[in-house]
Amino acid sequence: MCFVAMIYCQGSWYLLPSLVLFTIWEAGSGQLHYSVPEEAKHGTFVGRIAQDLGLELAELVPRLFRVASKDRGDLLEVNLQNGILFVNSRIDREALCGRSAECSIHLEVIVDRPLQVFHVEVEVRDINDNPPVFPTTQKTLFVSETRPLDSRFSLEGASDADIGTNALLTYRLSPSEYFSLEVPTTDEQVKPLELVLKKPLDRERASELHLVVKATDGGKPELTGTLELHIIVLDVNDNAPVFDRAIYRAKLVENARNGTLVVRLNASDLDEGSNSQILYSFATDVSPRTEATFHIDPVSGEIKVSGKIDFEETNLWKIQAEAVDKGSPPMFGHCTVLIEILDINDNAPELIVTSLSLPVREDAQLGTVIALISVTDPDSTVNGQVTCSLTPHVPFKLVSTFKNYYSLVLDSALDRETVANYHVVVTARDGGSPSLWATASVSVEVADVNDNAPAFAQPEYTVFVKENNPPGAHIFTVLATDADAQENALVSYSLVERRVGERLLSSFVSVHAESGKVFALQPLDHEELELLQFQVSARDAGVPALGSNVTLQVFVLDENDNAPVLLPHGAVGAGGAVSELVPRSVGSGHIVAKVRAVDADSGYNAWLSYELQSGAGGVRSPFRIGLYTGEISITRTLDEGDAPRQRLFVLVKDHGEPALTATATVLVSLVESNQAPKTSSRALAGTEASEPSIVDVNVYLIIAICAVSSLLVLTLVLYTALRCSALPTEVACGTGKPVLVCSSAVGSWSYSQQRRQRVCSGEGPPKTDLMAFSPSVPPGLGSGDSGVQQEIFENVSTKILGYIPSLVMPQM
Repeated sequence: MCFVAMIYCQGSWYLLPSLVLFTIWEAGSGQLHYSVPEEAKHGTFVGRIAQDLGLELAELVPRLFRVASKDRGDLLEVNLQNGILFVNSRIDREALCGRSAECSIHLEVIVDRPLQVFHVEVEVRDINDNPPVFPTTQKTLFVSETRPLDSRFSLEGASDADIGTNALLTYRLSPSEYFSLEVPTTDEQVKPLELVLKKPLDRERASELHLVVKATDGGKPELTGTLELHIIVLDVNDNAPVFDRAIYRAKLVENARNGTLVVRLNASDLDEGSNSQILYSFATDVSPRTEATFHIDPVSGEIKVSGKIDFEETNLWKIQAEAVDKGSPPMFGHCTVLIEILDINDNAPELIVTSLSLPVREDAQLGTVIALISVTDPDSTVNGQVTCSLTPHVPFKLVSTFKNYYSLVLDSALDRETVANYHVVVTARDGGSPSLWATASVSVEVADVNDNAPAFAQPEYTVFVKENNPPGAHIFTVLATDADAQENALVSYSLVERRVGERLLSSFVSVHAESGKVFALQPLDHEELELLQFQVSARDAGVPALGSNVTLQVFVLDENDNAPVLLPHGAVGAGGAVSELVPRSVGSGHIVAKVRAVDADSGYNAWLSYELQSGAGGVRSPFRIGLYTGEISITRTLDEGDAPRQRLFVLVKDHGEPALTATATVLVSLVESNQAPKTSSRALAGTEASEPSIVDVNVYLIIAICAVSSLLVLTLVLYTALRCSALPTEVACGTGKPVLVCSSAVGSWSYSQQRRQRVCSGEGPPKTDLMAFSPSVPPGLGSGDSGVQQEIFENVSTKILGYIPSLVMPQM
């Protein structure tokens, strides 16, 4: 592809027909090449870089299109409006690359979203902008008139900073009948120019000669340089010193110490006396740098090191030396000394790291470019061959992109929760012996993404709360942790709304969004709600948000907040007293009446006991009452001394703390046997009629109680075995005394079982026993009381079944 160069000047583009720029896209290397001449003016068109890279003009700015160049960032620029690469400032090829045959500017073109790196090389072509330059513009030669024909006088040639044909020099000598100029061929470039005497000199005819040596390069247009020769013709001393070799070659290791012998020159003179005594020196036109680096002994001709020898600065020294005798006039001999500098591995590699994409998201795709790394080593051959390596066991790798350029890319998946920061050390090692190395550190921070949901310590919690709690009471705190960071780990809590009966869950409890504290919004009533089960949701603040739920089972523990309630029975008189007629003839143990009561509480709080209040004056009463049955019976035979009307006060008390009581009044009238036959017969008839139903009810009641008790015992045994085997150091298992009591009109039984359970209600010591009981039915209960029997049966059975979960609930 060919382009005509353009110059941007005062807002317009001008064509340069003489400049042809070449753009070559090498598919094999993936590198874009352009060509531009040196000294091109500002605005010179180089190439349509955006189009050649396959990028749209509209995406250059959004994708942060930028060009980077090591130490040459201001020479070339890109117009982001049209994607054209142009010359931004003066390009001097000689300043960039010296006399190197190849000279190019390496550019790194970087675009984001996604990140891409392109390598572009712009070749800087040489133009003939440097004329040939002699080491000195004037030189004086002393030549004896007796010098033989074909005598030669060495001249330092001119140098041209350009390359190629622009540096190809031709020499011409101004017209002279005495001298000619001999120019070495291409294969003998190491030889100096030589002024050759072609006609004998005659000092009497011409004591001085003025000649001009003109050097012309091969560029177009041609550039020239001149050397003015002032030749003074001397008399007599007709033998000049002659070196045993025209060219001396030596090899010297760089960094050689001062005083190191490089080479020893040797010249001889056929004359005698002082005319044959020789002094050695460097030619008068050698550079000051040569004189600072090497020293020649004027007597012995030894050349020694006197300054720093650096292969990277100069790898070959070309020095002109002279031998002069002490004749009058003196005569000179010339030779060339070539000193080759041998490279040693004295330069460690140099690393330059450019971070591009930091921090790196933990969900970044494999192959993502993290940083660009360039490495240089000024040594040569194997000493300058560099290999790069990374710290082992890191999820990154180095990919070579171009020559000594590498990309640090992601090689395996990242997880910030495992490693949040990587300290990557890049080591560059050359091939010298011993090898030198350099390191550069890259701190790669892993950015968090929301890939972890909040997690609770366990999926379910059991909470015990006593009823009648104050509104707004704190009953529990849930805690969820999130392994992410910052806002991705910021957890907020909320209720999973649902209906509890006819009401919403949020009318019972609430949860603080930040702390996770759960509050009861109103007093809880065990008699209305024994178990409240709901879920609390924990969500983080990430995008998208992640969440999880935990289940809370809130058991409402019973409080003794209900006093016993007496059930109506028999004939109720004024003031709620119960009246009974008792013949005086009945014997000890006869059941006079039965006091019945129920308690809306459960467990101990609903376990009722009965006792008679002592009469006035401490008179021993002929009556007693069953502690748990409420049956009033006669303790002895009635006699005439007993008052005909007895008022009995029965105290009904539960086992709560504090205990609540109720009082019943029973009026007992003692009558003679012949005064109550009808009553007795009616009572006897009622008793016989109701006997089957009483027996049936009691049998069912006993079966139900025994079934529930058996289930409870089995559950406790299994749970105790599991707890003791799983946590032998934390759970104590033991048995106690018989505490389960059942009694009725057909008999009584008891069962021994004790279960220790830690109840996490936070208040008071745990209760360690269970008592289930049933009031017995008196023999005189008629068939009309079957509804009351059924009520008692359902009430007691429900309370026993309701008490089981609180005993078998797992310990928190």
